[in-house]
Amino acid sequence: MSQQSFNSHRRYVPLWHYVTAPAIFSLLIGSFYNLKDATESNLYSASLICLIAVILVLIFWYVRAFALKAQDRAIRAEEQFRHFILTGKPLPKELRLRQIIALRFASDEEFPALAEQAAREKMGNKEIKASIKHWKPDYSRV
Repeated sequence: MSQQSFNSHRRYVPLWHYVTAPAIFSLLIGSFYNLKDATESNLYSASLICLIAVILVLIFWYVRAFALKAQDRAIRAEEQFRHFILTGKPLPKELRLRQIIALRFASDEEFPALAEQAAREKMGNKEIKASIKHWKPDYSRV
């Protein structure tokens, strides 16, 4: 992966985002189209194909959601610990999870001040990322 910055920190996995997602959603649409045109002799198999397509959509969604939720919890713990090491105090309680996740890209030098500013001004995650001067990359995020 190239050097991360505000403009290049999003990560796309081509086979997941550009092949698997469209294929599953095409299967979903095609299966319902097939069910609509099903005759009595193939209604059962057309229904099963629809069920499989719905299950695949749910799996596709929740595999990503569960992984991100686990990473979000780890990031919150890491950034809480990093802030405590740098300042001797916990992160401001006013910070929302999305703000903490955005703050992980801030260097140690600017992290405590930016965390205080983000809490005080209720900054959004894009606003926080845009205000980071010395970007600390995160290559582990999925």
